[in-house]
Amino acid sequence: MLSSSLLLILTACQPAERENADLVFRYNEAAGISSLDPAFARNLSNIWAVSQLFNGLVELNDQMVVQPSLAKRWEIDEDGTLYRFFLRQDVRFHHDLSFSGSMGRPIRASDFIYSFGRIADPQTASPGAWVFNEVARRADGKLQIEAPNDSVLEIRLNRPFPPFLGILTMPYCALVMPEAVRELGQDYRRQPIGTGPFRFQYWKEGVKLVLRRNPFYFEEEDGQRLPYLEAVSISFIIDKQAAFLEFLKGKLDFMSGIDPSYKDELLTPEGELNAAYTAQIRLTTQPYLNTEYLGFMLNPASLDKGAFAVTDKKIRQAINYGFDRAKMIRFLRNNMGSPGTGGIIPRGLPGADTLGRIGYGYDPKQARRLLEEAGYPEGQGLPEITLSTTAEYLDVNKFIQHELSRIGIKLKMDVNPPAALKELKARAKLPFFRASWIADYPDAENYLSLFHSANFCPDGPNYAHYASQQFDELYAAAMKEADAARRAEIYYKMDSLVMEDAPVVILYYDEVMRFTGKNIRGLGSNPINQLNLKRVYKVRD
Repeated sequence: MLSSSLLLILTACQPAERENADLVFRYNEAAGISSLDPAFARNLSNIWAVSQLFNGLVELNDQMVVQPSLAKRWEIDEDGTLYRFFLRQDVRFHHDLSFSGSMGRPIRASDFIYSFGRIADPQTASPGAWVFNEVARRADGKLQIEAPNDSVLEIRLNRPFPPFLGILTMPYCALVMPEAVRELGQDYRRQPIGTGPFRFQYWKEGVKLVLRRNPFYFEEEDGQRLPYLEAVSISFIIDKQAAFLEFLKGKLDFMSGIDPSYKDELLTPEGELNAAYTAQIRLTTQPYLNTEYLGFMLNPASLDKGAFAVTDKKIRQAINYGFDRAKMIRFLRNNMGSPGTGGIIPRGLPGADTLGRIGYGYDPKQARRLLEEAGYPEGQGLPEITLSTTAEYLDVNKFIQHELSRIGIKLKMDVNPPAALKELKARAKLPFFRASWIADYPDAENYLSLFHSANFCPDGPNYAHYASQQFDELYAAAMKEADAARRAEIYYKMDSLVMEDAPVVILYYDEVMRFTGKNIRGLGSNPINQLNLKRVYKVRD
């Protein structure tokens, strides 16, 4: 139960409008939270909670620029393989009398050796183990990371890897308290001890999660210690329509994204906030580094017997040409997002196709011509193709199904629970599947890694089992290129090659949509939809 201290107002040293602030920020997480351990921060719901509790060496700001966090500065040697971080001296773990006394012990560089080694250890079974793939290994298989003293950390890479600093901003790379993890074991998932602006208070799974203000947090703003909020309260209402009604009643402060159940109630066809809600709600939008797409499994041997794999490039290209993405965005998403007429790299990252030169527009005549060249005029003789999706995206996929039927391509919908779809996709068991990729770090390599032959699932994110020697050679060249502009040129060539081979169908580039009450202040946003609450405060209406 929340204590009465949550009703206290902020101290008088705050700006005047903050003095009357309510101190609890409330949001709903329909998808649930499975773990508060950074080792398992693989989805947005876990990431948002973990990000309030933990810090890493570095972090991203709203402009996607890497900033200091627990490291106050860093150096990279000339050959790009040695990263040296100089740690802050004023950071302590959350206080827990079982491990660290009333204030929490200071952090040490050796804590990072433990934290990173734990992610890379196969026994941890972290889905984020791949983030340290480029770190050199010792003869015993451990990461080549040194702590010359308590305030200096050195990380040695196998080869130059320009995206590495961005990778270190991911929650997988957060600092955990070694003695707490050792003592708690698997219970650390629900009893986390970090260094973040909020500390763990209470969690009844599926009902309520409460985080409390960390009174010893190291960051300040305008001479005042962050965060401004006293607590964060997270509910787990599964029904998104019910959660929306709670938001309208003022019982939630924030919603991200929009569900078809209330889309037309809240937004105009042009994607603006309906006039009935402008006095009550604030809508903020920006491009989202999230590419929504359909993927083909190009390796028939992995599929179950009888499944039809679309191994003919001409058929895949025909599907790409066979539906109107702009119409789909306009009518099914109220113009929230932009049509996927470019490559896999979303706009906003260097290397992206901003002019639609390498992707696919709506061209049914070209689609029919390609089908005829493939030996299936008007689709005659072409087997039915099974498209696996989830209920949330069924409207979009039914639109594509209808559009493709007009040129002779028959799709069969296979609706799965999200977890089941993810598992089948990772095991290469789906011939044609809905997917999306949200940037883990601000580098186009993150998207192009989906097509590197070394990343075949289940060991990596190449869910299509796409393989191209030319692509792999370009990938290797990009990783050796220190100049960002020249590296972006290589990325563009790689994206062009992928789109020509068409292992995917780009649907649209998403948009961050945030709905807040008019009393919320200080809630920023960035293109990967991070939730940063350390500067948030509330004012009375």
